[in-house]
Amino acid sequence: MTITDVRVRKFSKEGKMKAVVSITIDGEFVVHDIKVIEGEKGLFIAMPSRKTAEGEYRDIAHPINSETRQQMQDIILTEYEKAIQTTEE
Repeated sequence: MTITDVRVRKFSKEGKMKAVVSITIDGEFVVHDIKVIEGEKGLFIAMPSRKTAEGEYRDIAHPINSETRQQMQDIILTEYEKAIQTTEE
């Protein structure tokens, strides 16, 4: 799996959610609404989710293993940092 495109679509300077991101995988599959969130230990990603009838949030799409999640997070956060630098200049 290769992430072939990352698009940082929305920014927020206030609140914990810092951006909404879309990624393209292998130039063939897109995942929208990945959130960049600022937590107690720094930035992390939250996969797109839906609220269930019980009031819980469940991921709609997500990596199967922690290595893939870490790879996605590293790429997304790198692109997020680049986008911030571009908007601040």
